[in-house]
Amino acid sequence: MAKIQRLVIHCTATKEGREVSSDEIRHWHTDPVSKGGRGWSQVGYTDMIHLDGRVERLVKNNEDANVDPWEVTNGVKGYNCSSRHIVYVGGVSQDGKSPKDTRTQAQLSAMRTYVLDFHRRFPDVQIVGHNQLAAKACPSFDVPKWLNEIGIN
Repeated sequence: MAKIQRLVIHCTATKEGREVSSDEIRHWHTDPVSKGGRGWSQVGYTDMIHLDGRVERLVKNNEDANVDPWEVTNGVKGYNCSSRHIVYVGGVSQDGKSPKDTRTQAQLSAMRTYVLDFHRRFPDVQIVGHNQLAAKACPSFDVPKWLNEIGIN
């Protein structure tokens, strides 16, 4: 068990407008490599924000300030035991090749509510994009700039 140090924002790296199910996420992350998955013991995210703004819990969480062993998700290698990870569906242009902020209005609203509530409950936890911890384009938008826009410095 570790104290939460960061909330990491991700994208599913799927084409703009393409919905993703929790079953797909589970397949991508936890199926054996021989079956097209990554072979992880757990998915990479605690919560997923769908195109319609619905927030789906992927991994049970007791909502305290710690990351308990059953709450650890595989979002960023080296940071998982002290981080909570959320993901929005999208993050890639229609051509499937270019990172793009594809958040719908519903996703923007849901993410704003989620992040503001998280920050209210855990004001000392750093909120970052995946790309701030690893050489990735994910989540395909500038998280520090967005946080400033919603009133989090």
